[in-house]
Amino acid sequence: MQTRPFPSAAQARSPAGAEVRYLIGGDTGDMIHSTVPPGQVNRATVHATVSEFWYILSGEGQIWRRDGSGEQTTALTTGVSIDIPVGTAFQYRCTGTDPLEFLCITMPRWTGDKEATFIAGPWTPNAPEGWP
Repeated sequence: MQTRPFPSAAQARSPAGAEVRYLIGGDTGDMIHSTVPPGQVNRATVHATVSEFWYILSGEGQIWRRDGSGEQTTALTTGVSIDIPVGTAFQYRCTGTDPLEFLCITMPRWTGDKEATFIAGPWTPNAPEGWP
């Protein structure tokens, strides 16, 4: 059994560029809290072995996703849930005046930054401070 408090500060940055707080992890997956500051456009990526579920907590944004059946851009607003199946290309950004915050569940566990391959997306990413 695990019980953890909400981390007071971001602990890392995702390969795409979001600020990350690690919430809890187990044998079958991980849960993180992600924050994208206003105006930030993250890098487009595709994951090799990990799928994700997102739940939007606050803020406004957009996510572009492309798979073998097509592509779409979805508004990210409070209460929206989305999935990113393994192999799906995606890129996201914060379009509001407040940070975009969401919970992300990875299945299986996140294997490290080598999991993400960078690709061309519909928007030009902008690099936050400390982003490689």
